[in-house]
Amino acid sequence: MPNQIKIFNRINSFDKTIEVTSDKSLSIRAILLASQAIGVSTITNLLESEDVLNAIKSIKKLGIECKKIGNQYKILGYGLNGFNIKKNTTINAGNSGTLARLILGLLVKSEKTVKIVGDKSLSKRDFSRVTEPLKKFGTNIISKNNSLPVKILGSNFLRPINYFERKGSAQCKSAVMLAALNTPGTTIIKAKKSRNHTEILFKYLKLPINIKSKGNFDFIEVTGLKQFNAFNYIVPGDISSSAFFIVLTTLSKNSKIKIKNININKSRIGIIKILKKMNCKIILKNKKIYKGEETADIVVESSVNIKGISCPSSLNSAAIDEFLVIFLIAAKAKGISTFKNLGELNKKESPRLDIAVDVLKNIGIKVERKNDNIKVFGNPNLKIKRNIHIKNFLKDHRVFMMSCIAALSFGGNWKIDDKDSINTSFPIFLNLLKKLGAKIN
Repeated sequence: MPNQIKIFNRINSFDKTIEVTSDKSLSIRAILLASQAIGVSTITNLLESEDVLNAIKSIKKLGIECKKIGNQYKILGYGLNGFNIKKNTTINAGNSGTLARLILGLLVKSEKTVKIVGDKSLSKRDFSRVTEPLKKFGTNIISKNNSLPVKILGSNFLRPINYFERKGSAQCKSAVMLAALNTPGTTIIKAKKSRNHTEILFKYLKLPINIKSKGNFDFIEVTGLKQFNAFNYIVPGDISSSAFFIVLTTLSKNSKIKIKNININKSRIGIIKILKKMNCKIILKNKKIYKGEETADIVVESSVNIKGISCPSSLNSAAIDEFLVIFLIAAKAKGISTFKNLGELNKKESPRLDIAVDVLKNIGIKVERKNDNIKVFGNPNLKIKRNIHIKNFLKDHRVFMMSCIAALSFGGNWKIDDKDSINTSFPIFLNLLKKLGAKIN
Protein backbone atom coordinates (compact mmCIF):
# COMPACT_ATOMS: atom_id res chain seq x y z
CA MET A 1 0.00 0.00 0.00
CA PRO A 2 1.81 3.17 -1.17
CA ASN A 3 0.23 5.44 1.46
CA GLN A 4 1.28 3.23 4.36
CA ILE A 5 4.47 2.99 6.40
CA LYS A 6 5.95 0.10 8.34
CA ILE A 7 8.02 0.33 11.52
CA PHE A 8 9.57 -2.86 12.90
CA ASN A 9 12.19 -1.57 15.35
CA ARG A 10 12.48 0.82 18.26
CA ILE A 11 14.70 3.81 17.61
CA ASN A 12 18.31 3.64 18.81
CA SER A 13 19.85 6.23 21.10
CA PHE A 14 20.40 9.67 19.57
CA ASP A 15 21.84 13.09 20.45
CA LYS A 16 20.75 15.62 17.83
CA THR A 17 19.80 19.24 17.19
CA ILE A 18 16.81 19.77 14.89
CA GLU A 19 14.52 22.46 13.59
CA VAL A 20 10.84 21.63 13.15
CA THR A 21 8.45 23.37 10.82
CA SER A 22 6.97 26.79 11.57
CA ASP A 23 3.97 27.42 13.79
CA LYS A 24 0.74 26.68 11.94
CA SER A 25 -1.51 28.85 14.11
CA LEU A 26 0.72 31.89 13.64
CA SER A 27 1.20 31.21 9.92
CA ILE A 28 -2.55 31.21 9.21
CA ARG A 29 -3.26 34.22 11.43
CA ALA A 30 -0.43 36.24 9.84
CA ILE A 31 -1.81 35.51 6.35
CA LEU A 32 -5.36 36.50 7.26
CA LEU A 33 -4.33 39.72 9.01
CA ALA A 34 -1.97 40.64 6.15
CA SER A 35 -4.99 40.38 3.83
CA GLN A 36 -6.66 43.15 5.88
CA ALA A 37 -3.65 45.45 6.23
CA ILE A 38 -2.87 48.39 3.95
CA GLY A 39 0.19 47.72 1.80
CA VAL A 40 2.61 44.84 1.28
CA SER A 41 3.24 42.56 4.28
CA THR A 42 6.24 40.22 4.28
CA ILE A 43 5.95 36.86 6.05
CA THR A 44 9.18 34.90 6.38
CA ASN A 45 9.53 31.22 7.29
CA LEU A 46 5.85 30.52 6.65
CA LEU A 47 4.81 26.91 7.22
CA GLU A 48 4.32 25.38 3.79
CA SER A 49 1.80 22.72 4.74
CA GLU A 50 -1.53 22.01 3.07
CA ASP A 51 -3.48 23.93 5.73
CA VAL A 52 -1.37 27.06 5.34
CA LEU A 53 -1.16 26.87 1.55
CA ASN A 54 -4.97 26.64 1.54
CA ALA A 55 -5.00 29.92 3.48
CA ILE A 56 -2.88 31.49 0.72
CA LYS A 57 -5.23 30.12 -1.96
CA SER A 58 -8.21 31.44 -0.01
CA ILE A 59 -7.08 35.06 0.18
CA LYS A 60 -6.13 34.93 -3.51
CA LYS A 61 -9.69 33.85 -4.31
CA LEU A 62 -10.87 36.88 -2.37
CA GLY A 63 -8.85 39.19 -4.60
CA ILE A 64 -5.67 39.56 -2.55
CA GLU A 65 -2.30 39.43 -4.33
CA CYS A 66 0.31 37.08 -2.89
CA LYS A 67 3.74 36.17 -4.27
CA LYS A 68 6.53 33.98 -2.95
CA ILE A 69 10.04 35.38 -3.29
CA GLY A 70 12.71 33.11 -1.82
CA ASN A 71 11.74 32.29 1.75
CA GLN A 72 9.25 35.15 1.92
CA TYR A 73 5.60 35.62 1.05
CA LYS A 74 4.55 39.12 -0.06
CA ILE A 75 0.87 39.85 0.56
CA LEU A 76 -0.73 43.05 -0.77
CA GLY A 77 -3.70 44.10 1.31
CA TYR A 78 -6.21 46.88 0.66
CA GLY A 79 -7.36 47.43 4.24
CA LEU A 80 -10.38 46.20 6.18
CA ASN A 81 -12.93 44.47 3.93
CA GLY A 82 -10.57 45.15 1.02
CA PHE A 83 -11.52 41.92 -0.70
CA ASN A 84 -12.57 41.87 -4.35
CA ILE A 85 -15.01 38.98 -4.26
CA LYS A 86 -16.37 37.52 -7.47
CA LYS A 87 -19.79 35.95 -7.83
CA ASN A 88 -20.09 32.28 -6.79
CA THR A 89 -16.78 32.23 -4.92
CA THR A 90 -16.03 28.97 -3.10
CA ILE A 91 -13.19 28.64 -0.59
CA ASN A 92 -11.84 25.18 0.17
CA ALA A 93 -10.34 25.09 3.67
CA GLY A 94 -9.24 21.47 3.23
CA ASN A 95 -8.61 20.01 6.67
CA SER A 96 -8.09 23.30 8.50
CA GLY A 97 -10.65 24.26 11.12
CA THR A 98 -8.55 27.32 11.95
CA LEU A 99 -8.76 28.61 8.38
CA ALA A 100 -12.45 27.81 7.87
CA ARG A 101 -13.60 29.40 11.12
CA LEU A 102 -11.33 32.44 11.14
CA ILE A 103 -11.96 33.42 7.53
CA LEU A 104 -15.70 33.51 8.27
CA GLY A 105 -14.89 36.29 10.73
CA LEU A 106 -13.28 38.30 7.93
CA LEU A 107 -16.31 37.89 5.66
CA VAL A 108 -18.99 39.47 7.87
CA LYS A 109 -19.08 42.49 5.55
CA SER A 110 -18.70 40.68 2.21
CA GLU A 111 -20.90 42.09 -0.55
CA LYS A 112 -21.23 38.75 -2.34
CA THR A 113 -22.01 35.30 -1.03
CA VAL A 114 -18.98 33.14 -0.27
CA LYS A 115 -19.21 29.39 0.21
CA ILE A 116 -16.79 27.62 2.59
CA VAL A 117 -16.16 23.90 2.05
CA GLY A 118 -13.69 21.39 3.48
CA ASP A 119 -12.58 17.79 3.31
CA LYS A 120 -14.49 14.83 4.72
CA SER A 121 -13.03 15.23 8.21
CA LEU A 122 -13.58 18.99 8.46
CA SER A 123 -17.11 18.61 7.13
CA LYS A 124 -17.99 16.52 10.17
CA ARG A 125 -17.01 19.25 12.64
CA ASP A 126 -19.35 21.63 14.44
CA PHE A 127 -19.52 25.12 12.95
CA SER A 128 -22.44 26.43 15.00
CA ARG A 129 -19.93 27.49 17.65
CA VAL A 130 -18.73 30.10 15.12
CA THR A 131 -21.77 30.78 12.94
CA GLU A 132 -24.10 31.55 15.86
CA PRO A 133 -22.05 34.44 17.30
CA LEU A 134 -21.24 35.75 13.80
CA LYS A 135 -24.95 35.92 12.98
CA LYS A 136 -25.39 38.24 15.94
CA PHE A 137 -23.23 40.83 14.18
CA GLY A 138 -25.98 41.00 11.53
CA THR A 139 -24.34 38.86 8.86
CA ASN A 140 -26.26 36.22 6.90
CA ILE A 141 -25.06 32.63 7.28
CA ILE A 142 -26.64 29.44 5.95
CA SER A 143 -25.49 25.99 7.07
CA LYS A 144 -27.28 22.65 7.10
CA ASN A 145 -26.73 20.52 10.18
CA ASN A 146 -24.34 23.14 11.64
CA SER A 147 -21.49 21.89 9.47
CA LEU A 148 -19.78 22.63 6.18
CA PRO A 149 -20.59 23.76 3.58
CA VAL A 150 -21.36 27.21 5.00
CA LYS A 151 -22.57 30.15 2.93
CA ILE A 152 -21.98 33.69 4.20
CA LEU A 153 -23.28 37.00 2.87
CA GLY A 154 -22.08 40.04 4.75
CA SER A 155 -23.99 43.12 5.87
CA ASN A 156 -23.29 46.84 5.72
CA PHE A 157 -25.22 47.27 8.96
CA LEU A 158 -23.06 45.34 11.40
CA ARG A 159 -23.43 45.90 15.12
CA PRO A 160 -21.00 45.04 17.95
CA ILE A 161 -21.90 42.12 20.20
CA ASN A 162 -21.31 40.74 23.66
CA TYR A 163 -20.01 37.18 23.34
CA PHE A 164 -19.40 34.52 25.99
CA GLU A 165 -16.96 31.86 24.75
CA ARG A 166 -17.34 28.93 27.18
CA LYS A 167 -15.39 26.14 25.50
CA GLY A 168 -11.84 27.48 25.58
CA SER A 169 -11.72 27.57 21.77
CA ALA A 170 -9.20 30.01 20.33
CA GLN A 171 -10.78 29.53 16.90
CA CYS A 172 -14.19 30.75 18.07
CA LYS A 173 -12.74 33.67 20.01
CA SER A 174 -10.52 34.68 17.09
CA ALA A 175 -13.34 34.52 14.54
CA VAL A 176 -15.35 36.97 16.65
CA MET A 177 -12.31 39.23 17.10
CA LEU A 178 -11.73 39.35 13.34
CA ALA A 179 -15.40 40.11 12.75
CA ALA A 180 -15.16 42.93 15.28
CA LEU A 181 -12.48 44.62 13.13
CA ASN A 182 -15.12 45.42 10.50
CA THR A 183 -17.80 46.43 13.00
CA PRO A 184 -18.46 49.94 14.32
CA GLY A 185 -18.32 50.25 18.08
CA THR A 186 -16.78 47.91 20.65
CA THR A 187 -17.32 44.15 20.75
CA ILE A 188 -16.95 42.63 24.22
CA ILE A 189 -15.80 39.02 24.65
CA LYS A 190 -15.69 36.95 27.82
CA ALA A 191 -13.60 33.93 26.87
CA LYS A 192 -12.42 30.86 28.71
CA LYS A 193 -8.63 30.98 28.54
CA SER A 194 -7.16 29.52 25.34
CA ARG A 195 -4.44 30.29 22.82
CA ASN A 196 -3.90 34.03 22.62
CA HIS A 197 -1.96 34.40 19.35
CA THR A 198 -4.68 36.60 17.85
CA GLU A 199 -4.62 38.97 20.83
CA ILE A 200 -0.82 39.25 20.65
CA LEU A 201 -0.93 40.01 16.91
CA PHE A 202 -3.63 42.64 17.49
CA LYS A 203 -1.39 44.32 20.07
CA TYR A 204 1.66 44.16 17.77
CA LEU A 205 -0.38 45.75 14.96
CA LYS A 206 -1.59 48.44 17.38
CA LEU A 207 -5.23 47.53 16.87
CA PRO A 208 -7.63 48.86 19.53
CA ILE A 209 -7.82 45.92 21.92
CA ASN A 210 -8.12 45.86 25.69
CA ILE A 211 -7.65 42.64 27.70
CA LYS A 212 -8.22 41.92 31.38
CA SER A 213 -7.94 38.54 33.04
CA LYS A 214 -10.03 37.28 35.92
CA GLY A 215 -9.74 33.69 37.07
CA ASN A 216 -9.97 31.31 34.13
CA PHE A 217 -11.46 33.94 31.81
CA ASP A 218 -10.18 36.78 29.66
CA PHE A 219 -12.31 39.87 29.10
CA ILE A 220 -11.49 41.27 25.66
CA GLU A 221 -12.72 44.49 24.07
CA VAL A 222 -12.13 45.13 20.35
CA THR A 223 -13.09 48.44 18.75
CA GLY A 224 -13.68 48.18 15.02
CA LEU A 225 -13.04 50.16 11.82
CA LYS A 226 -9.41 50.98 12.70
CA GLN A 227 -7.23 50.55 9.61
CA PHE A 228 -3.70 49.21 10.11
CA ASN A 229 -0.54 49.11 8.03
CA ALA A 230 1.29 46.20 6.44
CA PHE A 231 3.85 44.41 8.59
CA ASN A 232 6.87 42.10 8.53
CA TYR A 233 6.73 38.83 10.44
CA ILE A 234 9.07 35.86 10.91
CA VAL A 235 7.18 32.73 11.98
CA PRO A 236 8.89 30.73 14.79
CA GLY A 237 8.85 26.93 15.16
CA ASP A 238 5.73 25.04 16.24
CA ILE A 239 5.39 23.61 19.76
CA SER A 240 2.78 21.12 18.51
CA SER A 241 5.25 19.71 15.99
CA SER A 242 7.99 19.72 18.64
CA ALA A 243 5.79 17.65 20.96
CA PHE A 244 6.35 14.44 19.00
CA PHE A 245 10.12 14.75 19.39
CA ILE A 246 9.86 15.78 23.03
CA VAL A 247 7.95 12.58 23.75
CA LEU A 248 10.12 10.35 21.55
CA THR A 249 13.27 11.58 23.31
CA THR A 250 11.72 11.18 26.75
CA LEU A 251 10.78 7.55 26.00
CA SER A 252 14.05 6.59 24.25
CA LYS A 253 17.10 5.26 26.09
CA ASN A 254 20.16 7.48 26.58
CA SER A 255 18.91 10.14 24.17
CA LYS A 256 18.99 13.91 23.98
CA ILE A 257 17.58 16.51 21.59
CA LYS A 258 17.66 20.25 21.12
CA ILE A 259 14.75 21.74 19.15
CA LYS A 260 15.63 25.26 18.02
CA ASN A 261 13.59 28.47 18.05
CA ILE A 262 10.17 27.25 19.17
CA ASN A 263 7.19 29.42 20.09
CA ILE A 264 6.63 28.90 23.82
CA ASN A 265 3.58 31.09 24.24
CA LYS A 266 2.19 30.35 27.73
CA SER A 267 -1.15 29.38 26.21
CA ARG A 268 0.61 26.63 24.19
CA ILE A 269 3.09 24.95 26.56
CA GLY A 270 0.69 22.78 28.52
CA ILE A 271 2.64 19.72 27.39
CA ILE A 272 5.85 21.05 28.96
CA LYS A 273 4.10 21.83 32.25
CA ILE A 274 2.39 18.43 32.30
CA LEU A 275 5.51 16.42 31.45
CA LYS A 276 7.60 18.26 34.05
CA LYS A 277 5.00 17.28 36.65
CA MET A 278 5.54 13.69 35.44
CA ASN A 279 9.28 13.98 36.15
CA CYS A 280 10.39 14.39 32.54
CA LYS A 281 13.64 16.24 31.78
CA ILE A 282 12.86 19.37 29.75
CA ILE A 283 14.78 22.67 29.82
CA LEU A 284 14.04 25.90 27.95
CA LYS A 285 17.14 27.79 26.80
CA ASN A 286 17.91 30.97 24.86
CA LYS A 287 14.56 32.59 25.63
CA LYS A 288 13.59 35.63 23.54
CA ILE A 289 10.55 37.82 22.88
CA TYR A 290 9.62 38.34 19.23
CA LYS A 291 6.79 40.80 18.58
CA GLY A 292 5.01 39.72 21.72
CA GLU A 293 5.57 35.96 21.32
CA GLU A 294 8.11 34.16 23.50
CA THR A 295 10.52 31.73 21.81
CA ALA A 296 13.18 29.35 23.10
CA ASP A 297 15.26 26.30 22.32
CA ILE A 298 13.79 23.17 23.93
CA VAL A 299 16.30 20.66 25.32
CA VAL A 300 15.01 17.20 26.27
CA GLU A 301 16.72 14.14 27.75
CA SER A 302 15.57 10.57 28.31
CA SER A 303 13.57 9.98 31.48
CA VAL A 304 13.70 6.69 33.40
CA ASN A 305 11.53 7.57 36.38
CA ILE A 306 8.30 8.89 34.85
CA LYS A 307 5.47 9.14 37.34
CA GLY A 308 1.72 9.27 36.87
CA ILE A 309 -0.22 12.50 37.12
CA SER A 310 -3.61 13.79 38.13
CA CYS A 311 -3.62 16.32 35.31
CA PRO A 312 -5.14 19.70 36.24
CA SER A 313 -8.00 20.52 33.85
CA SER A 314 -6.71 24.10 33.82
CA LEU A 315 -3.92 22.86 31.53
CA ASN A 316 -6.27 21.22 29.01
CA SER A 317 -6.55 24.16 26.63
CA ALA A 318 -2.79 24.76 26.58
CA ALA A 319 -2.16 21.12 25.66
CA ILE A 320 -5.23 20.26 23.59
CA ASP A 321 -3.28 19.28 20.44
CA GLU A 322 -0.65 17.36 22.40
CA PHE A 323 -2.73 14.99 24.53
CA LEU A 324 -2.33 12.11 22.10
CA VAL A 325 1.41 11.96 22.82
CA ILE A 326 0.99 12.91 26.49
CA PHE A 327 -1.04 9.69 26.78
CA LEU A 328 2.04 7.79 25.51
CA ILE A 329 4.06 9.22 28.40
CA ALA A 330 1.29 8.14 30.77
CA ALA A 331 1.44 4.65 29.27
CA LYS A 332 5.08 4.35 30.36
CA ALA A 333 4.66 6.07 33.74
CA LYS A 334 4.73 4.45 37.14
CA GLY A 335 1.22 4.64 38.56
CA ILE A 336 -2.13 5.87 37.32
CA SER A 337 -2.61 9.06 35.33
CA THR A 338 -5.97 10.81 35.37
CA PHE A 339 -7.20 13.26 32.73
CA LYS A 340 -10.55 15.03 32.95
CA ASN A 341 -12.88 17.12 30.80
CA LEU A 342 -11.32 16.22 27.46
CA GLY A 343 -14.48 16.44 25.37
CA GLU A 344 -12.85 19.00 23.06
CA LEU A 345 -10.51 16.26 21.80
CA ASN A 346 -13.46 14.68 20.02
CA LYS A 347 -14.19 17.98 18.25
CA LYS A 348 -10.88 17.88 16.37
CA GLU A 349 -9.99 16.39 12.96
CA SER A 350 -11.07 13.00 14.29
CA PRO A 351 -12.63 11.83 17.57
CA ARG A 352 -9.17 11.87 19.13
CA LEU A 353 -10.19 10.83 22.64
CA ASP A 354 -11.99 7.76 21.28
CA ILE A 355 -9.05 6.86 19.04
CA ALA A 356 -6.46 7.42 21.78
CA VAL A 357 -8.29 5.03 24.11
CA ASP A 358 -8.38 2.41 21.34
CA VAL A 359 -4.66 2.81 20.59
CA LEU A 360 -3.67 2.59 24.26
CA LYS A 361 -5.71 -0.59 24.72
CA ASN A 362 -4.25 -1.99 21.50
CA ILE A 363 -0.70 -1.62 22.83
CA GLY A 364 -1.64 -3.37 26.07
CA ILE A 365 -2.37 -0.48 28.42
CA LYS A 366 -5.33 -0.62 30.77
CA VAL A 367 -7.59 2.40 30.33
CA GLU A 368 -10.75 3.30 32.20
CA ARG A 369 -13.04 5.88 30.65
CA LYS A 370 -16.10 7.66 31.98
CA ASN A 371 -17.58 10.23 29.62
CA ASP A 372 -14.77 12.71 28.86
CA ASN A 373 -12.50 11.51 31.67
CA ILE A 374 -9.90 8.74 31.42
CA LYS A 375 -7.50 6.89 33.67
CA VAL A 376 -4.33 5.46 32.14
CA PHE A 377 -2.67 2.65 34.11
CA GLY A 378 1.01 3.05 33.31
CA ASN A 379 3.47 0.21 32.70
CA PRO A 380 7.13 1.29 33.04
CA ASN A 381 8.19 -2.03 31.46
CA LEU A 382 5.98 -1.66 28.40
CA LYS A 383 7.41 -3.45 25.35
CA ILE A 384 5.34 -4.48 22.34
CA LYS A 385 6.16 -7.72 20.50
CA ARG A 386 3.19 -8.16 18.17
CA ASN A 387 1.63 -6.80 15.01
CA ILE A 388 -0.36 -3.56 15.15
CA HIS A 389 -2.23 -1.90 12.28
CA ILE A 390 -3.43 1.69 12.67
CA LYS A 391 -6.21 2.55 10.21
CA ASN A 392 -9.60 4.26 9.85
CA PHE A 393 -8.66 7.43 11.76
CA LEU A 394 -10.11 9.93 9.28
CA LYS A 395 -6.59 10.71 8.03
CA ASP A 396 -5.90 12.74 11.17
CA HIS A 397 -2.27 13.88 10.99
CA ARG A 398 -1.78 13.83 14.74
CA VAL A 399 -3.06 10.25 15.09
CA PHE A 400 -0.62 9.17 12.39
CA MET A 401 2.31 10.89 14.10
CA MET A 402 1.32 9.61 17.54
CA SER A 403 1.34 6.08 16.13
CA CYS A 404 4.84 6.55 14.72
CA ILE A 405 6.13 7.73 18.10
CA ALA A 406 4.47 4.77 19.84
CA ALA A 407 6.06 2.32 17.39
CA LEU A 408 9.54 3.83 17.76
CA SER A 409 9.23 4.02 21.56
CA PHE A 410 7.65 0.68 22.48
CA GLY A 411 8.56 -1.70 19.65
CA GLY A 412 6.36 -4.17 17.79
CA ASN A 413 5.59 -4.57 14.10
CA TRP A 414 3.49 -1.60 13.00
CA LYS A 415 1.61 -0.75 9.85
CA ILE A 416 0.29 2.81 9.84
CA ASP A 417 -2.02 4.00 7.07
CA ASP A 418 -2.45 7.43 5.47
CA LYS A 419 1.08 8.79 5.74
CA ASP A 420 0.08 11.68 3.46
CA SER A 421 -2.01 13.08 6.33
CA ILE A 422 1.14 14.78 7.69
CA ASN A 423 1.08 17.17 4.73
CA THR A 424 -1.64 19.19 6.46
CA SER A 425 0.73 20.33 9.23
CA PHE A 426 4.19 18.71 9.24
CA PRO A 427 5.39 17.54 5.81
CA ILE A 428 9.00 16.86 6.95
CA PHE A 429 7.99 14.74 9.98
CA LEU A 430 9.20 11.39 8.61
CA ASN A 431 12.41 12.92 7.28
CA LEU A 432 13.23 14.28 10.74
CA LEU A 433 12.57 10.89 12.32
CA LYS A 434 14.98 9.31 9.84
CA LYS A 435 17.56 11.99 10.70
CA LEU A 436 17.38 10.72 14.28
CA GLY A 437 18.02 7.18 13.05
CA ALA A 438 14.49 5.80 12.78
CA LYS A 439 14.07 2.93 10.32
CA ILE A 440 10.83 3.48 8.44
CA ASN A 441 9.72 1.54 5.38
